[in-house]
Amino acid sequence: MAYSHTATHIEFHLLRRIQQIVTDYRTALKLRREYIRTYKELDALSDYDLSDIGVSRHNIADIAREHVYGV
Repeated sequence: MAYSHTATHIEFHLLRRIQQIVTDYRTALKLRREYIRTYKELDALSDYDLSDIGVSRHNIADIAREHVYGV
């Protein structure tokens, strides 16, 4: 009987871990989509518009990353 309880306990934790992995993956995909959207929006601006908001074209990736990931 103890084996059955232990096996059930392990299966429960395994299921929770798999659910967490799926949740983390979905979150990562959502953030990545937001990063790409932000990058594309900034990249679509003209050099004049970027200059007007104080952004250099070579900083677009850093700005998009900071906006989405906070790093």
